[in-house]
Amino acid sequence: MQLGIVGLPFSGKSTLFQAVTKTHLDHAVAAKAEAHLGTAKVPDPRLDRCAELFSPKSTVHATIEFVDVAGLKKGESQTAQFTTSFLSAVKTNDALVQVVRLFRNDALPHPEGSIDSLRDVATFETEFILADMAVVESRIDKIHKQAARTHDDQMKKELPVMEKCLQSLQAEKSLRNEDLSPEELHLLKSYQLLSLKPMLIALSLDESQLSIIDAEVARVAAAKAGLRTRVAAFFGKIDMEMSELSGEDARMFMDEYGIRESALDTLIREAYALLGLQSFLTVGEDECRAWTIRAGMSAQEAAGVIHSDFSNRFIRAEVVHYDDFIAAGGSFAKAKESGHWRLEGKGYIVKDGDILNIRHS
Repeated sequence: MQLGIVGLPFSGKSTLFQAVTKTHLDHAVAAKAEAHLGTAKVPDPRLDRCAELFSPKSTVHATIEFVDVAGLKKGESQTAQFTTSFLSAVKTNDALVQVVRLFRNDALPHPEGSIDSLRDVATFETEFILADMAVVESRIDKIHKQAARTHDDQMKKELPVMEKCLQSLQAEKSLRNEDLSPEELHLLKSYQLLSLKPMLIALSLDESQLSIIDAEVARVAAAKAGLRTRVAAFFGKIDMEMSELSGEDARMFMDEYGIRESALDTLIREAYALLGLQSFLTVGEDECRAWTIRAGMSAQEAAGVIHSDFSNRFIRAEVVHYDDFIAAGGSFAKAKESGHWRLEGKGYIVKDGDILNIRHS
């Protein structure tokens, strides 16, 4: 999974990138108009607890890749003429994190001259809508020219979907919050439409604004949240300092400031919710590992995430939920005695926190 971090200059997006990936860029490198890549482990206390129980040879967390995308100033691109570097960095992301500045710093003036979160959200919203409009209009034009001549049934299915999208875009509505069916989303997937990508609006605050965090998140959410848009907040300077501390020291640091969770925890939680993701575990003396899957996947599909042969040769899945496993003292035998360890077929829908052992031929 890849999340693209975007934002206007001096919004705090590079600070967020460095905090969550523990990547430290000097000022000259961070200021360059180019993308920076980094990977972060997905925190999972359940996996950590299993590792304590089994003392495996290796413990493997799920990971998320973050891209710190070079920002755009309002008016830097006209209509849909995004820079090539911006498009190439953004269009392949699974979801976007738009960092919106709320902190005040006279040494780093806001490019618009004032702090206005809703205006800054609208800046990118407008650019994405215009870019998508160009793509959709071009595709509709191509379908009209070719469909009658080729009698392509796929194009005939696609046309009403494209026309529906164009109507929304012309009304200045982002596609991410339109009511699109799974079939319509599948038809649109290959076009990598920017306003369709799930979006997390991340409000960037400083330590002096702790008292207003809930009110600001609620205010922006009331105006911008939707089907595939969520709103959260982080404290860039504090999170940068925490990224250099050990787990216990970081917890004490958060308690001192009254912060409920780190920027990384916030991003992971919101990203999983946006993309409909969850985790299951495989545990043992050789390896304890967390696997990321889409919510609603079957045991056979989850087995295929581990290895394609496990799906193709699937027989049964041994299943116990993490909570039941811990309640049984971290013992599979006791979990079986209590009726929580069981065998499930290929159609079983995996739950978040399930521990699986795949039986295959």
